[in-house]
Amino acid sequence: MQTSSQTHVKIINADPSALGLFGLAIVTLVASSQKLGLTTGLSYAIPWAIFLGACAQLFACIQDSKRNNTFGTTAFGAFAFFWFAMAGNWMIKMGVFGTALANDVDGKQLGFAFAGYLVFVLFMTIGAMETHKVLFIIFCLIDLLFLGLTFDAFGVAPHIFHTLAAYAEMGIGIMSLYGTGALVLNTHFGKTFLPIGKPFGIFKDHN
Repeated sequence: MQTSSQTHVKIINADPSALGLFGLAIVTLVASSQKLGLTTGLSYAIPWAIFLGACAQLFACIQDSKRNNTFGTTAFGAFAFFWFAMAGNWMIKMGVFGTALANDVDGKQLGFAFAGYLVFVLFMTIGAMETHKVLFIIFCLIDLLFLGLTFDAFGVAPHIFHTLAAYAEMGIGIMSLYGTGALVLNTHFGKTFLPIGKPFGIFKDHN
């Protein structure tokens, strides 16, 4: 008489949020330095947009999907493809793909894309309220970034909204670096080494 046995293996994936936030931090620091006039040109911004802003966040998106984290999957995925698109837009503007494309640029098309992302990040900000306060602050700054980018692209008080976008983007970079450090060290030490703030508990019961 033969007997069969089954072995169940549970695969646990590490939380990819720290890597995703690190990618966001680096690309926003580089991009905001250009907006604020601290650096010039976009040539060196493009690789960081592709590899940190896009690839690092896309990796975090895929890993969060394996963890059944809809919020993280959607957030990291949406921003990964945003930075892929921005790198492409910059290359078109710089003539990498030829003068025909460079001469046919209409900045208002970016305005519509930014407006769509503004709507997206507004409801993602609500979701961030039930994650932790550092992420909520990051999303509030992202709201201001896309508000500034949208009105700047449409030519509405471009100087004011360009400056708003620049400082909001720098703030995103700083807060994302803190969030990266906090998530890594808190997990590594198994305790709250750097506080990230509890969820608000308004829309979701965390007890």
